Amino acid sequence: MPTEFLSREQAARYGTYNQEPDTGQLARYFHVDDADMQVIASLRGDHNRLGFALQLGTLRFLNVMFDQEQMKTIPSAVVGYVARQLRIADPTCLTRYTNKATHYLHQRRILKHYSYQEFGQVSFSLTRWLYERAWLSYERPSILFDLATAWLVERRVLLPGVTTLERLVARVRERVTSRMDKKLFALLKPPQIQALEQLLVQLPEQREAPLQQLRRTCSTLAVSELLQALVRLNRIRELGVSGLSLREIPAGRVKAMARFVAEAAPSHLSRLSQTQRLARLLCFARHFETQALDESLDLLDALLVQAKNRARASGEKTRLRSLRDLDGAALTIALAIEIFLDERFASPEIRTRVYAKVPRETVQQALEQVKSLTRPPEDTFLPELLQRYRSVRKFLLPLLEAVDFQSTQAGKPLLQALEFLKSGMDDPARCDWSQAPQGVISSAWKRHVIVKGELQYRAYTLCLAESLQEALLRRDVFVSPSERWGDPRAKLLSGSTWEKVRPAICRVLGREVDASLEISRLGKLLGQTYQQTLTNLPQNSALEVDPSGNLSLARLDKLAEPASLVALRQKVERLLPRIDLPDLVLEMNLHTGFANEFSHASERQARAADLEVSLCAALIAQACNTGLEPVIQEGHPALSRDRLEWVLQNYLRAETITAANAKLVAAQSRIPLAQHWGGGEVASADGIRFVVPERTLHAGYNRKYFNSDRGITYYNFASNQFTGLHGIVIPGTTHEAPYLLEGVLEQQTPLSPTEVMTDTAAYSDILFGLFWLLGYQFSPRLADIGAARFWRMEEGGDYGPLNTLSRHHIRTDLIANNWDDLLRLAASLKMGTISASELIRTLLRKGRQRGSRHATMTRALAELGRIPKTLYLLRYIDDESYRRRILLMLNRHEKRHALARAIFHANRGELRQRYKEGQEDQLGALGLMVNLIILWNTLYMNAALEHLRSQGEKIDPEDIARLWPLSWEHINLLGRYSFRLSDSLRPGQLRPLLTGR
Repeated sequence: MPTEFLSREQAARYGTYNQEPDTGQLARYFHVDDADMQVIASLRGDHNRLGFALQLGTLRFLNVMFDQEQMKTIPSAVVGYVARQLRIADPTCLTRYTNKATHYLHQRRILKHYSYQEFGQVSFSLTRWLYERAWLSYERPSILFDLATAWLVERRVLLPGVTTLERLVARVRERVTSRMDKKLFALLKPPQIQALEQLLVQLPEQREAPLQQLRRTCSTLAVSELLQALVRLNRIRELGVSGLSLREIPAGRVKAMARFVAEAAPSHLSRLSQTQRLARLLCFARHFETQALDESLDLLDALLVQAKNRARASGEKTRLRSLRDLDGAALTIALAIEIFLDERFASPEIRTRVYAKVPRETVQQALEQVKSLTRPPEDTFLPELLQRYRSVRKFLLPLLEAVDFQSTQAGKPLLQALEFLKSGMDDPARCDWSQAPQGVISSAWKRHVIVKGELQYRAYTLCLAESLQEALLRRDVFVSPSERWGDPRAKLLSGSTWEKVRPAICRVLGREVDASLEISRLGKLLGQTYQQTLTNLPQNSALEVDPSGNLSLARLDKLAEPASLVALRQKVERLLPRIDLPDLVLEMNLHTGFANEFSHASERQARAADLEVSLCAALIAQACNTGLEPVIQEGHPALSRDRLEWVLQNYLRAETITAANAKLVAAQSRIPLAQHWGGGEVASADGIRFVVPERTLHAGYNRKYFNSDRGITYYNFASNQFTGLHGIVIPGTTHEAPYLLEGVLEQQTPLSPTEVMTDTAAYSDILFGLFWLLGYQFSPRLADIGAARFWRMEEGGDYGPLNTLSRHHIRTDLIANNWDDLLRLAASLKMGTISASELIRTLLRKGRQRGSRHATMTRALAELGRIPKTLYLLRYIDDESYRRRILLMLNRHEKRHALARAIFHANRGELRQRYKEGQEDQLGALGLMVNLIILWNTLYMNAALEHLRSQGEKIDPEDIARLWPLSWEHINLLGRYSFRLSDSLRPGQLRPLLTGR
């Protein structure tokens, strides 16, 4: 394992002044108070007093002590700020502060007087803390390095040398990995070891090793794909490791090791030590058993949906063909009824009159025809679905034999019925269907399943298949060890594990163990917010509240652009150089070194000459959706077809794209212009849609976005510095709300947004509750504020005109009684034992049920969420600038999507990837390309602003904040792909601005 993982830039920034501290930092870290003055006053000479004070401020700011040479690097603004406080007229006296004995004497005095510790005093505690952290989570070494630095700063410990801390982190991660390898290897018995080793052995008559066959995943929606998934599931189970318990191994590490095996060549795995090899193969077997289960059940759900859709289409088509017959029959009956309703005729004469006009046989035939052609309003085309019995039977029986379904109490009758069905499907003719459990037959199916007192096994089979689908969605029936279809309750922290981590998790989340303290604090805050809104109500001309409690909020007017902003935008745009996309990508690699984050999937140290050129070409091919053909240049070794395909297969994957993206986000955050837009504490979330013309399992129908085609949604997150933080690929038919919190928790950039803004679609009380528990602010844009409910906690609180608005009361007893369960939910999400999307989907479905503990917890979470929701609503209606800020963030995100569309131009902008991994990799490359363009624009816009200032122009900071780095008219996105960067460009240098225009 490499011990040097920091880039040269990261190492150079460690413990040094990277830029001059701003006024806030000067006031916070370099202010000399009265206590400091007493210590400094005892020193003789201005140079000693100034040197002592600067050492003290540097220690507070950077947690390091400078030697004599480093003292010369302290920014002049810092020296001047401290000198003015000490009333030292000549700050250059600091040059006399070179006496070695005095310098180190002052350092020891500062450390003792201000209670700082040396690194050696806490190295054991830090090592133990890092070990626990690295064991529980699979974080990159650079992230652990930053966390260790923060840990030392928090405890007032002098930072060690950069290599000391870097090697400590690497050593801890190596120990964790070694311990896990040994634990996993110790679980295996000789037959299991032999079976796992055989995965890497390729027999002469085989085209590939068994491992490569097991790594294949399903892509298309077909019965054959489901049957292949079940075959793969059984082959993995034959390895004999399914029963081994991996509860002591963090799930994130198991996934990471499985992913390593999924990407590595069998030959590379063979070269590992036996302990390492078998530990990774065990993780692969367990994780891919789960994946095969998930794929099987995904296909079951999709195939049943497909069967219902085809039955509906067939029924509607038949109904359209029969409309003419139905019209004729209805007119005949209408004529007969017309005579019946004629009051001029007495009752005995009616039949005679009717049959004279319409023969009895004709009326009878018309009646039968109407009965056969009309359908009840709740009709779900079950007769047409019955015609698909043979198709469903092909996969249902193998599925029931391969998958061990489990259930809650509510799902037990269905499991009993499925057991009976499994025994009868082999030979339906010999099965006594009268013994079949009938309690699970739904009312809609009743008349099709029971006909003249006899059970129809075909209808019974389809009825149970539909019931199984619905029970799986509700999680009344679940499968272990499935991730997407498992029991979410089993993944929550519980028992001794929860008792052990509860205090630490509460400290991390900033939550009290005692529910009464949190409820009291929230109640006080809610009352104060109501009063503040009430105070501002007379001046709030946009808000109207009528006596019945209905409110209306005026729409925001378009924000006018001052002439100075328009002029500044034009001047900046004229200064931006014209550039081809390949040059832009290569230039940004010079500035950031993001290409270094791409490592080989199995040969981690494998590199090649001009690899960054190959990487940039492959990224452009993916992001522009062109394929490799336009970027191949056979005369250029780095751009040959073989090289580019090798790079595409081994370097461009979700893990490396995420790491490279984090580097771009970090570079953007250091540009002064980006800091005018925000500090990265706010993020927005929105989805961009892509049609997927391929026949694939990993896309869905949605007429709103894709007409009659399939598609996916790339749900992505962006900071207020315009950079993309994370993205999740979800089928086009799936709601986005469950993925919102997941994206926030999983993003791995240096930014840590605490507020997330979305559109109305992602809005629910449960989300408000989870966001608040985890310490985030959820800020959705509300399209219909008048329909929102406001809640109160004070029984007798008087909010004046807002009393009718706040007529709903929070059930604090429900929150208090379930507080520990709510903390467990938050802790499980924080520690990654369950994904946010899985938890939220389950909570939303279980919340509709009554009586279960899970449903009670869901209602408690929703009840809790109504408090932060009401706090948010009050702020939303009270503060126009806040509403405008939310709108601005979402508008920025839409403009980002417009840039992404312009980049993803080839093949009509359609995504032609069948596999989910391929979709994630290609859209990840697109997100990376958007960030590269934004970073390039920001760098050159910042240079343009500096150029304008150097020309004597006065620039309003408010105008700077309204410049956006999302234009692309000056960038050639298509046509020329030449990857030969000018020799005049060097790292850290920019190409000249277009000052001649």
